[in-house]
This record gives sequence, C-alpha cells and structure tokens, in this order.
Amino acid sequence: MNFHTRKWVKPQDLNPNETLFGGRLLSWIDEEAVIYAIVQLENEHVVTKYISEINFISAPRQGDIIELGIEATSFGKTSITMNCIVRNKLTREFVLKIEKLVFVNLDKEGKPLPHGKTEISYVKDRLND
Repeated sequence: MNFHTRKWVKPQDLNPNETLFGGRLLSWIDEEAVIYAIVQLENEHVVTKYISEINFISAPRQGDIIELGIEATSFGKTSITMNCIVRNKLTREFVLKIEKLVFVNLDKEGKPLPHGKTEISYVKDRLND
C-alpha cells in the first residue's frame, strides 16, 4: 500500500475529547480516494458510491502526523474499488481501516460511464506513450 498524503492534526481538527474528529478524517479520506480514482480513471467526473464499515482503531491527538494509504483492489465496468489504511506516521500505529470504497466514473451529464480500465496505471507510464 502506498501512503502519499500526510496530515498534521491541528487544534481545529479536534473533537471535545481533544482527539481527531472522525468527520474530519473521513473528509480527508474521501478527498484522497477520489483524487486516486480521478487519476486512475483519467476523468474528473467521479463520485463516491459506497464506503463500507469504518473501523476506528486509535485516536490521534493534536500534533500527531497521520498518513493515508489507498490501494485499488478491483475495477468494475464503471467503477473502481479501493481500501484504505490510516496510520500514525511516527509510531506506525493504525488509526483506521476501511475495507471497501467504491467510486463511479461519470459522463458530463452525471450518468455512469464505462472507463475501460482493468489494472492500476501510473502517470509516469502514461507520459512515455
């Protein structure tokens, strides 16, 4: 799994328990995952379809640095499925795991659009064509 995005937990990210607000973390995950989907499907018209059970394992505190890992697990006709792990950058302690996030590729009218992808591709490989 690749961990590309790191976030520093700041005071504005905290809940009343002085730990990272779960909604803030889910927002960061959704943004990271949709960027991953857009790059993989080569289309900016991608939406979140489904997020499976979210397993919060530990609660980051102010000053912690967390990193988000996203990995594609399968491609459907119009979708891409991924999983996600969030961990503390310094301690490597798991913060959260999500087994399944599904994003759908859309046309400009918002209808599902077949993408023709079957495997992960990397921008560096596409630039050599």
